[in-house]
Amino acid sequence: MKPLVSILIPAYNAENLIAQTLQSAVSQTWERKEIIVVDDGSKDKTVEVAQRFAAKNVLIVKTENQGQSAAVNHAYSLCQGDYIQELDADDILALDKIERQMLALRPSDSKRTLLSSPWAYFYHRTSQAQFVRNALWDDLTPTEWLIRKLGLNLHMQNATYLVSRELADAAGPWDITLNFDQDGDYFCRVLMASEGTRFVPEARVFYRASGSNRISFIGNSNRKKESLLRSMKFHVKSLRSLEESDRVRAACLTYLQTWYENFYPDQLVMMKELQALAADLGGELQEPALRGKYAWMKPIFGWNVAKRAQSMLPEWKGDLLKRWDKVMFNREASKSNN
Repeated sequence: MKPLVSILIPAYNAENLIAQTLQSAVSQTWERKEIIVVDDGSKDKTVEVAQRFAAKNVLIVKTENQGQSAAVNHAYSLCQGDYIQELDADDILALDKIERQMLALRPSDSKRTLLSSPWAYFYHRTSQAQFVRNALWDDLTPTEWLIRKLGLNLHMQNATYLVSRELADAAGPWDITLNFDQDGDYFCRVLMASEGTRFVPEARVFYRASGSNRISFIGNSNRKKESLLRSMKFHVKSLRSLEESDRVRAACLTYLQTWYENFYPDQLVMMKELQALAADLGGELQEPALRGKYAWMKPIFGWNVAKRAQSMLPEWKGDLLKRWDKVMFNREASKSNN
């Protein structure tokens, strides 16, 4: 009998988008699957929309609002799958994504093989998504994967992974005390428990660019910055536990410098922790550099204003592009219905 794949969908106030996500889940060409949606105390009609897809292999569960991590953990406690697919409530899987990954497994493969796949941003039209290869799109050892992630400032989107139950059990649950980079923390633990990644280039994931209201936007939230710091320290500790070398220390220092701007200059306690970590790696963190188009603002308006402009203006531009893409999406849908 083919392995059962559990698709876990945590959802919060996703009434406008979850139908597309669920359609991509129920339409997966891998037939032996179950789908579990955990509504995390939504205030809108997420549950009502999800109920349209209720079936023998689709379970809809409503809980009190506790955050994404708790919702994923609850879904995992209910699932029976041999393999686990986490899918955010606004993202989309290519219809053969899971089948492509399952067929890529070899008879000699360990259950600790972590399957990954390509991903691309989109707003509303998946036809506009552009898959741009990066250095994580490869078969990699845990050490090499983390060196590339930290040293090149890369990441893999949640839904790219297909994780065996053995590997998920070894990694443990999502950390419910984190409210930023909780996915990075979790999949770092999955990676550390794995024997490496198997990249399946034909499997595809569409990652919706949701704007400044998304969970992964840090903004000025001190709680999110505290979570980010914890995740960063864990990533560095994990990589150094695998290999202690000049290349590892260089990758870790690059990683700390890249994300240092989220703490500089007002988070003095967290900055001190990061500087201590950098010193232990044999380096020192420098004042974050502003990109050229924003650097001119610093001597006139100050570093904080320039930093905020560098952070927010791309978000505002993204919001405008998102609105335009929705107009085009609705126009295309109207034409197809006529």
